[in-house]
Amino acid sequence: MDLLGSCIIARLVIDNSFFNTNKESGLIENYLPIFIFMIIGLGIGLIAPTLGYLLGPKRPNPEKLSSYECGFDPFNDARAPFDVRYYLVAILFIIFDLETAFLIPWAVGFRKLGWFGIGAMGVFLGLLTIGFIYEWKKGALEWE
Repeated sequence: MDLLGSCIIARLVIDNSFFNTNKESGLIENYLPIFIFMIIGLGIGLIAPTLGYLLGPKRPNPEKLSSYECGFDPFNDARAPFDVRYYLVAILFIIFDLETAFLIPWAVGFRKLGWFGIGAMGVFLGLLTIGFIYEWKKGALEWE
């Protein structure tokens, strides 16, 4: 560190202007609660799992250590590939679940939106209906 940097740091410490909490330089005053909150959150996030691991009972047995697959003993390798239709149905479920999530706020603000809101939701539902018909025609919903 050069001489000028040392002089500036010494001047800040002597004047105590670095830790000044007046309105002009209230940096510490404004960010101290956030810093304390982060320290407490980090502490709880580290201490709670550590205490659970150290104080929890450790009585392993073959039943606890075995793989769990829907209440049955595992009968196949866990790395076996799934049929792509499973993923298609899962994606369709997510799409239509999100549709419902968009319908609820629209229904709450229905009176304020007026005809523009009805038209926008009609376009949205129309596109989802076209997508659903396309998936239906492609056979994504059929299990053989």
